[in-house]
Amino acid sequence: MALSLDTMVGARSLRGQRLPPALSTARLQRLGRSSHLKLGAPRVRRPIACANAGVDALVSPPTPTVEIPAEQLHMNTFSNYLVLKPEETTNEELFRLLRDGDIGHIDSIGCPDGTVVEDDKRRMLIFISIVLQKIILSVAQPGTSSMMVLMNLLAENDLPKIIWDYFTGQLKMPDPNSMDIKSPFAFIDTRVKLEQNIKPGDSAYYPHLSIMAAKLSYENEARIRSIVRGYWDMEFLGFFNCWEDFQDSFCTQAFMMSDKPVESGEAELVVVAFRGTDDAYDACTDIDFSWYEIPGVGKVHGGFMKALGLQKEGLPEEIVQDPQTPFAYYMIRERLRMILKKNPNAKLVVTGHSLGGALSALFPIVLKLHGEDWIIERIQGVYTFGQPRVGDRQLGEFAENILDSPKRRYFRFVYSNDLVPRVPFDDNTWLFKHFGKCLYYDSMYRGQEVHEEPNQNYFGVEYYIPKHLDAMWELTRSFVIGPVRGPEFDESPMMRMMRMMGLMIPGLPCHSPQDYNNVTRLGTLMNASDN
Repeated sequence: MALSLDTMVGARSLRGQRLPPALSTARLQRLGRSSHLKLGAPRVRRPIACANAGVDALVSPPTPTVEIPAEQLHMNTFSNYLVLKPEETTNEELFRLLRDGDIGHIDSIGCPDGTVVEDDKRRMLIFISIVLQKIILSVAQPGTSSMMVLMNLLAENDLPKIIWDYFTGQLKMPDPNSMDIKSPFAFIDTRVKLEQNIKPGDSAYYPHLSIMAAKLSYENEARIRSIVRGYWDMEFLGFFNCWEDFQDSFCTQAFMMSDKPVESGEAELVVVAFRGTDDAYDACTDIDFSWYEIPGVGKVHGGFMKALGLQKEGLPEEIVQDPQTPFAYYMIRERLRMILKKNPNAKLVVTGHSLGGALSALFPIVLKLHGEDWIIERIQGVYTFGQPRVGDRQLGEFAENILDSPKRRYFRFVYSNDLVPRVPFDDNTWLFKHFGKCLYYDSMYRGQEVHEEPNQNYFGVEYYIPKHLDAMWELTRSFVIGPVRGPEFDESPMMRMMRMMGLMIPGLPCHSPQDYNNVTRLGTLMNASDN
């Protein structure tokens, strides 16, 4: 099932699209608005060492670059869509959005002609989403690595020495690509070793391995490789630094590992871990409430689909991959095709935290759309931690038929008052719904299987006091859990700082991988079922 995109697109700049030679400019001009333009060509494979990829990539021969008029990008098989383009939205359009439900005439909102949003609350939420994205984009700087280097510098040296070395010209800045460089999440949860008491075959093994892989995905390639090989005694199969066509930047990262060398054909487990929210552009993805409706499937969150591999020309089954700007879905799928065919006994685990959890949930859905049933059959489980909602109820039913029938293979973990699984909001204004069962754990790490986490929209008045009491308990617990449970549970100074911030925003520290890691090590589950 090939999907080509409706206009929806306006990235920061409408850069030239990569088209097969057969689609000439003249032919594009002849295509009417009602046509179904399916872009993409058969893939061409050549071995190439992609930067930061560590795997063979798909390479295309040079093809002409054609600038596609925005109106011609409306040609697709999506039955409906709403695409927010904050970088193009003017203040006049913002205020027009508030007073006028006829959003079909607002140029910076992609939607079918004649679209009307009469609900004032829904228009206000669209307004807030656009404004927040505009604010984030206005202050976003490509300085995430610089901040990370500074954190590592302060961790290894005291401040007086840094100042002295700076003025004497002896200050040596850490290499951001070094295996010794840590992400902020590594300072929050310092554990790198797998729990020794959890072995393959244990019920906690896959969840524990998954959260550790999801946490590790925030690190750079060198550090991931070092920990996978040195601490976990597993095979590092590649790091994927992938292009987001609407942000015009590398916004999606993931890595892959296996329990045994895949070249031998004896691997029994392959793990794909998607990185979660890591910088300002990822934050825009989280709060981008655009959506696309796929006929017979449902409505899907636009920001997450873009991060996974949706391009301006759509989501065709096959593309000619540009090695300089690879798309996550296609790159990972091609690698899995090769590995799983060569390792017939290998099972697949897909995992991620936060945004990474959303991408993990959507990955098998797109595989199904493209007829990759044989890969889906090899999935042992999809494990997500602190995952936001990714689509509507119809999409959820479609996903459940893929992953939870006949056997349950989708496991969505939610810890306590974590804010992120409770957005986008689930009410009459929004269309977003979770699917499958939820494995919910309270602040005592007691778990239960529920259809939806308590306080599903976070701002319930009746939960205001309990949330703050939980935050007080979690701060207290951070000082005693190490002495009681063992040194591996000692919390870092940065984690305790987050706990203190949680006194004001209770859902903030709950989203950290720290507690999800503890859940897989200490959690008890009541009423659990794999069916």
